[in-house]
Amino acid sequence: MTRVEDNRAAGARQARDLVRVAFAPAVVALVIIAAVTLIQLLIANSDMTGALGAIASMWLGVHQVPVSIGGRELGVLPLLPVLLMVWATARNTARATSPHSSWLVIRWVVASALGGPLLMTAVALAVIHDASSVITELQTPSALRAFLSVLVVHAIGAGIGVWSQVGPRALAASSLPYWLGDSLRAATAGVLALLGLSGFVTAGSLVVHWATMQELYGITDSIFGEFSLTVLSMLYAPNVIVGTAAVAVGSSAHIGFATFSSFTVFGGDIPALPVLAAVPRPPLGPVWVALLIIGASSGVAVGQQCARRPLPPVAAMVKLLAASVAGALVMSLLAFAGSGQLGNFGPVGVDQGALLVGVFFWFAVVGGATVVMSGGIRRPTRRLKPRPAPAAPVAEEHDSVFGEAVGPVGDVAGVDEVAVEGVDEVAAGGVDESPGDAGEREGDEGDPGERGPGDAGDAGERRPGE
Repeated sequence: MTRVEDNRAAGARQARDLVRVAFAPAVVALVIIAAVTLIQLLIANSDMTGALGAIASMWLGVHQVPVSIGGRELGVLPLLPVLLMVWATARNTARATSPHSSWLVIRWVVASALGGPLLMTAVALAVIHDASSVITELQTPSALRAFLSVLVVHAIGAGIGVWSQVGPRALAASSLPYWLGDSLRAATAGVLALLGLSGFVTAGSLVVHWATMQELYGITDSIFGEFSLTVLSMLYAPNVIVGTAAVAVGSSAHIGFATFSSFTVFGGDIPALPVLAAVPRPPLGPVWVALLIIGASSGVAVGQQCARRPLPPVAAMVKLLAASVAGALVMSLLAFAGSGQLGNFGPVGVDQGALLVGVFFWFAVVGGATVVMSGGIRRPTRRLKPRPAPAAPVAEEHDSVFGEAVGPVGDVAGVDEVAVEGVDEVAAGGVDESPGDAGEREGDEGDPGERGPGDAGDAGERRPGE
């Protein structure tokens, strides 16, 4: 029974996680939007007619779905809400998975992260279509664009959340190179450095153009109006930062006919939004050329991340190029999300082609130099062939007698023949020996004591060789 109860508890916990992943981010955003909309209507002393349609339109606007009112399209939507939505989706997805989750569980988590928002999109489209019959200015957006935008936003968040948990395991199980994770981290570091430095430049420009920002606040006379402009400026601040980053890498940003770059500025009408006081005014001073330092600094960040794990030259360059391409694509996606049609002002956005080339150039060139100088290239070690050890000198063996070498022994058979002949001679001659011969032999040997001094001297003078 204990095992059955544990399985039931685990199943209930997984079901709660899937429901939270599916609906938590979207429902929280819907509640916040509903509260803001109702407060706005109450302050304006307006009736609640069409409130549901406005709430549904704003919820779709959080997912970068253009809103059309009175025949005018608001395509430039703030980036801050969609970035928060991506972060919330990634956070809930990461909490519902673990590094050891099975692929079946991961598929269920991703399906929940996508299915819940798509269901709410269908409901929002139905509500807007119903409200458009009451509010004629409100137009129903394209269903295809709505579903596609919601799918992309939550797919990015789910992908980030799942990758943060099972990314290393997925790389190990696939045939992809193991340094791909390092490339993604380097691209993330480069994009964050580029956006962070651009944010500092934007804040500094707002301080420099403080008088212009006060004039833009002068379009309203109420505190609530100033508060609304401040909140709206905060929501659109990431859009301005992305435009500054585009200018910093050599591209250009435009608001209608007004165009801004590091080298020139063409004036034009811009919306009365306080955060837009940061844009430069013509004539452009030479100090704006210093914005290119931001692109170089972000390239250094990419190179430092790529150099953390040294690789052979070819692999190190491929890793850097992969990081550069990924960073350029992320910046292009952010710029596309922050672009669109702005009513009578015209199109708002950046030069996408120049942005891609600029980001790739700074990340690849400056990053490559940083990798080389930071020791990110592992040069192949040259293995020296070991020298053969000198052969030990073989001592020549000499058979000698008193220092004189003895020649090699000839045929062994000849020695045997000599020995046989000697034996035959002894056998033929006999072994009898006369006493006289024995005595003579003893006399020849002599007694040692009978030797004279002369004999001793002769013996002393005899050399060993004799």
